[in-house]
Amino acid sequence: MGIEKGVKNSVSGYKSTTQREGRIRCDGIEVLRERLGKFQRLGMANLPTPLQRLDRLSDFLGGPTIWVKREDLTGLGMGGNKLRKLDYLLKEAVNAGCDTVVSGGVVQSNSQRQVAAAAAKLGLACHLAVFQGRVAPPSPEYELSGNALLNRIFGAELHDVPWTGNRNASIEELCRELQARGKKPFMVPYGASCGLGAVGYSSAALEIADQCLSLGIVPSAIVHCSGSGGTQAGLTVGAKICMPGASVIGIDIDAEPARVKADVLRYGADAARLLGLEFREDSVEVVAGLAGPGYGMPHAETLSSIQLLGRLEGLVVDPVYSGKGLAGLISLIRNDRWSRDEHIVFIHTGGEPAVYAYRTSLGL
Repeated sequence: MGIEKGVKNSVSGYKSTTQREGRIRCDGIEVLRERLGKFQRLGMANLPTPLQRLDRLSDFLGGPTIWVKREDLTGLGMGGNKLRKLDYLLKEAVNAGCDTVVSGGVVQSNSQRQVAAAAAKLGLACHLAVFQGRVAPPSPEYELSGNALLNRIFGAELHDVPWTGNRNASIEELCRELQARGKKPFMVPYGASCGLGAVGYSSAALEIADQCLSLGIVPSAIVHCSGSGGTQAGLTVGAKICMPGASVIGIDIDAEPARVKADVLRYGADAARLLGLEFREDSVEVVAGLAGPGYGMPHAETLSSIQLLGRLEGLVVDPVYSGKGLAGLISLIRNDRWSRDEHIVFIHTGGEPAVYAYRTSLGL
């Protein structure tokens, strides 16, 4: 069945369903749109990103209808979910007259790659604290290919620092060093995750609500990979007002579910305060036990999920983030979390360049 036919068949029952269950709120959509409109942004990301139905994957799994939100198609620097956050964060850097952007992450950090690309677009210097020791290189390609190569292409200056477990300490120290050298740095926190970053990412929930409304579907859940917490915080705040019947489910990809949840709670509360919206702690769900041995270390389920999506839908997800999120979604479907007549939105956060650094792990 094509998308157009499926949409026509589902439209007739849409109003009565939403009126009865309140799962998509048109008034909530307009409130969030108005609140977001009060914030300045750069407009670097190509928005809205598409919402596409994954017919072959849905049929293969025999579960709910799966839709993918293509955050990998935000454009700049080969795309990704961080550009939504950077649209808002780096507007502050421009307004403040900063000349340098500073951030950090592991060698294959998707966030660093998007920060470097955004800085290049804005004509700002970019310095990145590259954490050594958090991830054991899975292949000879890890240090130089994928995101690591793109960082260099985008002109970022890389600073190797030891991984201490503190995600922002080395970034803050690098900012102080650059300031002492006469620079005017702007710090982008790890993963671009903070209250304002979560505000920026609530725009994804707004888009999903708009798109589902026009398609005539009611999502039961939004599923995604969750690590630094800002993406899930923004989705949770936005979905609460636009789609109160949709669960926002973060798949822990760090094997640190308690830390991930604590960060989501903190950034979600900050974002809700900035937007003047309600934030309920009981709306935060982080699924543990599906991250494999740890951050940046894909397990068998992740690797098989990557190949399954590629062979059924022609889409690529990475082994660190969306690949683990997809493995989590598949696990929940196989454990009968949802019925066949429900609709689930999966967030593709980007990260395709990292696949090249994990060729050996994929066995290809």
